[in-house]
Amino acid sequence: MRVATSQIYNIANIGMNNAQTALTKTQEQMASGKRILSPADDPVAATQILQLNEEVSRIDQYIKNIDVAENSLNLEETALNSVLTLVQRMQELAVSAGNTAVLTPNDYKALVAETNSRIDELLNLQNTRNAAGQYIFAGYQGSTQPFTRNAEGQFSYHGDEGQRQINASGSVAVDVSDSGKRVFMDIPSENTTFFTEANPNNRSEPAARISVGRVTDQDSFDELYPDNLLVSFSEVAGETVYTITNRTTGLVMPGHDQQTFVSGQPIEVAGASFTITGQPYPGAGTVPGDSFSLTSTNKQSLATTLTRLSQAMDAVDETPESKAYLDEIVAQTLANLENSVTNISVVQGEVGARLNTLESTREQNIDSKLYTEIVLNDLEALDYAEASTRLEMQELVLSAAQKSFVKVASLSLFSYIS
Repeated sequence: MRVATSQIYNIANIGMNNAQTALTKTQEQMASGKRILSPADDPVAATQILQLNEEVSRIDQYIKNIDVAENSLNLEETALNSVLTLVQRMQELAVSAGNTAVLTPNDYKALVAETNSRIDELLNLQNTRNAAGQYIFAGYQGSTQPFTRNAEGQFSYHGDEGQRQINASGSVAVDVSDSGKRVFMDIPSENTTFFTEANPNNRSEPAARISVGRVTDQDSFDELYPDNLLVSFSEVAGETVYTITNRTTGLVMPGHDQQTFVSGQPIEVAGASFTITGQPYPGAGTVPGDSFSLTSTNKQSLATTLTRLSQAMDAVDETPESKAYLDEIVAQTLANLENSVTNISVVQGEVGARLNTLESTREQNIDSKLYTEIVLNDLEALDYAEASTRLEMQELVLSAAQKSFVKVASLSLFSYIS
């Protein structure tokens, strides 16, 4: 059979190209260390490799999440430890303040100064921020400063009651923050008490302020609890007056209907005492005047406990009445501080439990990643011994194809004519 010269060249070219392609692929495999260079090499294995690589990436992200969570919780634990140390010092100061028969006004001035310094320290701790600048006691409102204080010593909470979470694995989510309301505000009080607030829509400029206040007659206040009061301002015959109503019943409190207002003068109602300073807006036409609320509660914030102690020490004098009141405040303070310790210790225990969960989950993630990488390696890793043997064979095949083509290409009838 006669074979055309062009056909000889085509066959040789195809053979050498195939040999060169196989050789190049083996070289690429050996350079990358991977058996599968494209999905076409092994579609089933390529799909499995893609899934396993995604799983490794997920596990890496979980481990990063755990690092972030541990940093946040360690910071919270440090802050709580500092608060407990502060509370222990305040317990010592409260005990000292109870020595009304011995201490002088100058002694109480020193106690007030340190107490106020501790209140400042508490405010800073309650507004602790993490490395990302997020407030750790603000609930979900991490970018909002949770605790503020006005000139009257009132503390306000601007966060919420949420707990931020982070995924530590596919099945484990861990709380990485605690609401400041739960930790520092909702502390059981030894007695029923109250907190005061100005209506945010008040119009007075500068803003009129209401004091923290105190319970002066526990039995009378217990009769009010759990009802709340509203102090509203109006104008009668050109004079600013206030009326106090029971917000639950809507009834005016006896003796508190359109009373003449005097800035800074104590207002006594239902066993509670507080002051309003400034010039409240009395209203005009359909525009209501300023209003302030008194909310009864069986809880008292740590900051309020310290503020009321400071104010009682600051007001004490040589009269038996003021000393008796201070003794009462000291007793309440010690009880409320003990409740604060209990409350914060519970949260501290939860933080420790979360850190333990993160540590055990980290170990599980590391084990899972190791197992996944072993399976991944079995699927895609190149057997270098087999590849080396194959490479030598492919080099031999290519060399043979090239040499045989040279010999065939040199054949000619004229070579046999002498």
